[in-house]
Amino acid sequence: MRLLFDADIIAFKAAAATEQPINWGDGIWTLHGYEQDVIDHAMSYMQSVADKLDTQDVLLFLTGANNWRKDILPSYKSNRKDTRKPLMLPFIRQFMVDNLDATIVDTLEADDLLGIEATSTDDCIIVSEDKDLKTIPAMVYNPQKDDEPVLIPEFTAAWNHMFQTLTGDSTDGYSGCPKVGPVAAKKFYRTSIRSKTCGPQWLLHSRNITYRKR
Repeated sequence: MRLLFDADIIAFKAAAATEQPINWGDGIWTLHGYEQDVIDHAMSYMQSVADKLDTQDVLLFLTGANNWRKDILPSYKSNRKDTRKPLMLPFIRQFMVDNLDATIVDTLEADDLLGIEATSTDDCIIVSEDKDLKTIPAMVYNPQKDDEPVLIPEFTAAWNHMFQTLTGDSTDGYSGCPKVGPVAAKKFYRTSIRSKTCGPQWLLHSRNITYRKR
């Protein structure tokens, strides 16, 4: 069994947890980080998951530059542009690419790569704390919430994707369909069950996307 790690989250958490603010007095503060600390934090996270799921076969995926979603929706994640990123984030991301063979592809998010890999490879588990991965018909494991990997059936994955499309996602700066909230979305869900019209449309697109594994 191979583990597919959402390395975006691992890198961010490791960088955020290990940066150290120091008060030098006289109103002077600096922010410090140690490379080995952030490496150890990230490696410990992945090793604990690998041990729990009893496999050391892992792949890492990172988000690339020039996100294609921003070409379609300029406001995508624009609510985060003024948020300071952890000091050591660029370092640990580059470390993952250089030393752990993390896959990173221009225009694609880690979510995209995880979905493509998981739906084209047998015997794998997506490891991520991101709710968006519940839109992938695959085995998914959230270390913060799950006791064991959970199988997301194809119809459930398609519905999760459609529900979020209709209701929006404020954390990503996407407002969804005007005047459609959870109640209206669930009404659509009941209708789609009867008519079988809620299909995994994203699969049509993913089949046309390729990437080079490192």
